[in-house]
Amino acid sequence: MAIIIGSTRNGRFGPTVADWFAAHARKRADVAVDLVDLAETRLPETLTDHDEPPPEPVRALAPRLAAADAFVVVAPEYNQSFPAPLKTALDWYYDEWKAKPVALVTYGRESGGRNAAAQLRQIFAELHAVTIRDGISLPCYWEDFAPDGSWPKPSAECNTAVTTTLDQLSWWAEALREARTRHPYTT
Repeated sequence: MAIIIGSTRNGRFGPTVADWFAAHARKRADVAVDLVDLAETRLPETLTDHDEPPPEPVRALAPRLAAADAFVVVAPEYNQSFPAPLKTALDWYYDEWKAKPVALVTYGRESGGRNAAAQLRQIFAELHAVTIRDGISLPCYWEDFAPDGSWPKPSAECNTAVTTTLDQLSWWAEALREARTRHPYTT
């Protein structure tokens, strides 16, 4: 499972959310986690033409994405959408996403990133990926800090939602991996 931190902004909350989700995923025997931080991948903003070779950062990330049987995209909502570096990362790759499940974990103000999630669902459908129904939305996430500064506080709704999301994502990952093995997906 590749967990992708979709924000590269200074002071971002994404790594906190990704680390929390990864900690839950690592407790499961059926999941190995690869944490992909887009701030560290340094993917170029300008895409190459179809007949040009991809730049080194793109080539370096490709095998990690290809190896994943499932993805978790952790994304904030900025201006009712998701960050540009995440869109660039999606656009650099195609085959790596195909016939694989994606869970969306979004955060933001009152919407909890739901607008970003809706747009990501459309893009992943175009990439022939399958977004699972139950992702995690974190509205006003700053309200879920415990008095000691830890996140999330024990009563936060996301503590329950993470189990459902992991269960669904694991089921789809196994089903689609088996299907890709028996009958390779073509478009």
